[in-house]
Amino acid sequence: MSKVCIITDSNSGITQSESKELGIVVIPMPFYINEVQHFEDIDMTQEEFYEALMDEKTEVSTSQPSPDTIMQTWRENLEEYDEIVHIPMSSGISSSCATAMMLAQEEEFEGKVFVVDNQRISVTQRRSVQQAKELAERGYSAKEIHDILFRDKFQSSIYIMVNTLKYLRKGGRLTPAVAAIGTVLRIKPVLQIQGEKLDAFSKARTAKQAKTIMLTALAKDLEERFHDKNAEHTYLEIAHTCNEEGAKELEEALKEQYPGAPITIAPLSLSIACHIGPGSFAVACSSKLKELE
Repeated sequence: MSKVCIITDSNSGITQSESKELGIVVIPMPFYINEVQHFEDIDMTQEEFYEALMDEKTEVSTSQPSPDTIMQTWRENLEEYDEIVHIPMSSGISSSCATAMMLAQEEEFEGKVFVVDNQRISVTQRRSVQQAKELAERGYSAKEIHDILFRDKFQSSIYIMVNTLKYLRKGGRLTPAVAAIGTVLRIKPVLQIQGEKLDAFSKARTAKQAKTIMLTALAKDLEERFHDKNAEHTYLEIAHTCNEEGAKELEEALKEQYPGAPITIAPLSLSIACHIGPGSFAVACSSKLKELE
């Protein structure tokens, strides 16, 4: 039986310390504060990041790991493992997935490294990583794990309320005109990730209204897309950027609506927070794999 290593990036929300507990490898996604490079849970904490954002003059941006970083990570782990399943963030949101897929075609990695483009990010990406690890422990090969995750790539959904459009505008995700209108009208956009892209879904005036919109959309997805109205075969997930209160309120609402369903809460990674800004919260769901039920 092949020994399979599971590798992901920090946009999964898995920290370096958590990666050791889970037995997986996390490649840190670089981000920049005033043009100085940082890595989450290596040289900057969540608290330090949001403290830096309190200064209105702070400029934040992101990048992707260098090809050398990715290849060296693979080489090091192939000394201990026979195969690798690499689960990067969605190709529709970052070019890091395309880079990894190109590198996996190199002769030294061909047939050994399988890059999964299953359109996940944050808590849904984290869930894929956990599922991949469990599949590996049950004896599935890297290719089998890749094929299973790819098969179910559209079996997830995310809705996120953005507290401010400032960071999306700076990152080029919105036009300046749209961002300006949203700021003036104090609109809190609700965005969605279903498949490749981050798209607009709805608009809310308040966080409370946004929460209602998100929960209603989630319920519709569970019933119509996943055919699992009571979330008996679906993981429910919550993410946030420095907004534990909003996340807890969502958790209470989900517990009331779906008693018994497993619910996880995790902060969004700092490389994602660079584009979203503080005060956001998200609700997501991921289908359970039939191989693990």
